[in-house]
Amino acid sequence: RRGQERAVSSVGAGRDTRVVPPTGGGKSICDQIPALLLPRLTLVISPLISLMKDQVDALEARGLPAAFINSTLSSSEVADRLARAERGTLKLLYVAPERFDVGATADRLRNIGISLLAVDEAHCISEWGHDFRPDYLRVGHVRERLGAPPTIALTATATPEVRRDIVRQLRLAQPEIVVTGFDRKNLRYHVVRTRTDSDKDQALVRTMKQHDGLAVVYASTRRAVERVAQSLRRARIDAIAYHAGLDDAHRHEVQEVFMREQVRAIVATNAFGMGIDKPNVRLVVHHAMPGTLEAYYQEAGRAGRHGLPSDCVLLLAFQDRFTHEYFIKSAYPERTIVERVYRLLQRAADRSGVAPVTATDLAVRSDGAVKEREVESALRLLTQVSAVRAEQVSLSTLWVRLMATPARIRAELGERDAAERGLLRELWRGAGKRFYDGIPVEPDALPPGFGGAMGVRALLERLEERQFVLWHGTGGGIRLADAGAPLSRFPVDWDGIDRRRRAELSKLDAMQRYAYAKTCRRAFVLRYFGDPDARPTCDGCDVCLGTHVADTASEPAPARGAPRVRKRARDGAGPADRSVPNAPRPRAARPAVQPGQPLPSDDLPELGPADIALIGALRALRTELARAEHVPSYCIFPDRTLVEMAVRRPESTDLLASVHGVGPAKLDRYGDRFLAVIRRATDSR
Repeated sequence: RRGQERAVSSVGAGRDTRVVPPTGGGKSICDQIPALLLPRLTLVISPLISLMKDQVDALEARGLPAAFINSTLSSSEVADRLARAERGTLKLLYVAPERFDVGATADRLRNIGISLLAVDEAHCISEWGHDFRPDYLRVGHVRERLGAPPTIALTATATPEVRRDIVRQLRLAQPEIVVTGFDRKNLRYHVVRTRTDSDKDQALVRTMKQHDGLAVVYASTRRAVERVAQSLRRARIDAIAYHAGLDDAHRHEVQEVFMREQVRAIVATNAFGMGIDKPNVRLVVHHAMPGTLEAYYQEAGRAGRHGLPSDCVLLLAFQDRFTHEYFIKSAYPERTIVERVYRLLQRAADRSGVAPVTATDLAVRSDGAVKEREVESALRLLTQVSAVRAEQVSLSTLWVRLMATPARIRAELGERDAAERGLLRELWRGAGKRFYDGIPVEPDALPPGFGGAMGVRALLERLEERQFVLWHGTGGGIRLADAGAPLSRFPVDWDGIDRRRRAELSKLDAMQRYAYAKTCRRAFVLRYFGDPDARPTCDGCDVCLGTHVADTASEPAPARGAPRVRKRARDGAGPADRSVPNAPRPRAARPAVQPGQPLPSDDLPELGPADIALIGALRALRTELARAEHVPSYCIFPDRTLVEMAVRRPESTDLLASVHGVGPAKLDRYGDRFLAVIRRATDSR
């Protein structure tokens, strides 16, 4: 394929080489062919255990001497593979970058002799890359310890900035640059705008029925993977779910079922696909917008590797951005939030420097200034810089708070709950109304019959799941390294955190601009990757084919700092949609939120009057339930969950379960009442 001969020749001549082919462009050949020709070992640094295993399995199936070393192996297995390398019976050895933190691995490999160092998925080495991994930062140092052997860096998803950073981080000397272009001419790109997950499910089924051949469907979470796979099976489309929550044996079985084409589609998180050699996938569908254009290009590029026309479909809803923004903010919290959380910890700390609080407690103590998720991300950062650490909780004494009225206890705890009722009665007998404020409980001091400490905790867990009590261990919390020290004493790289946050949000903005593009999508991708072959139009995207109908249902939020400009939707419906698959009919744009509306977050979508009215109705129900159960409103549902309910308007318990913050217990307890409010609001439109 294009560029392969040039890359192999460069490596064979002993030159450092950087190779950037398109996804599916055959980059593995560029290090595997030289590995068979060079006299000593080729060492391949690879980021994923599953990826290196798949590559080694494929090489061994062709009779080629390859092995991998990673955390799945015992020490004796590692020693055996290194001994094979020393004897010269291995030509390719795959390792993860963190392997070089263990023992004298680099020194031993240097003594064996490395003819070629190959760095796979090299974009991971750059903090500007879409999948930056701190472990990869050590690869440049490892290369020096190995004796600076000739090096080939390979990636299919690198912008010009990332390509330059790869050369700098690896310290490559005047490398041969092989960039073969990013255009996969046999791929057709489509975007279908939707409003709810139900819309997406219907569009997915239509897409599957309009296409023949194998399909890969990407969903953003494990729960979404299971739900989407079930939706396809209900539509009589053979589908199987794949995600990291499956055990290794089950995950391998699922992968083999798809590879043998015993099912039509595999629904997966992005854990599936890297290194998978399945050339006849004809359709890749993204059930939600990825966080970066690099990730989308890489995953969509798993279609059509056999060269035949294939389709890449993105099912888009404007709330898709929320999840990505949450993870970005969690990974790179703002300085003001971290400083506020640190001050709260200092105030809460006792004389020993322990703050007996949780993330929830700190969020409450901030009087709404910091959300619980923001507290959690701040605590992660403070732990990383050794400003705090978790203190072990003791379960010998518990703190228990009653959350339900006596009337509710009598009404809902029946004969099958005799043990739970007995425990509540015993605790009430000793504390009375103080039980509502929270009391210390020593399980071993309670009368016999509750099963001892373990039995009491089991009863409390069941009661908490049904929201009769709140409880936790005592004596634990968060220990400050120095409760009197200012945060400035600790090595927090604020500039680096801000830089990474801006970079990630910029990538998210680029992905969103692609999704809402009104000009050629192929050209947008090629320009993003700096491909000089970009042309203004193509014959392989919905915009240029005229099959996409501009839908004002979900205009993207403007970039931060940009003025908000609202466009009025034209009266009347747009032309009939001819996209593949069919998109919903256009609807009017949401008006901006009016000043003074009490919205709970600064990163929410713009809401129309009907949405705001529904949020008010949902809040009223939440307040009613909270008063009846003597709990704060956020214990029923946080504001963000109510807003997502109003935006998505789930029509069933299955769809309500996919709303953030709606767990099984809350779904069972409150689901029907909140669905009733949503249905009334929807029916009155």
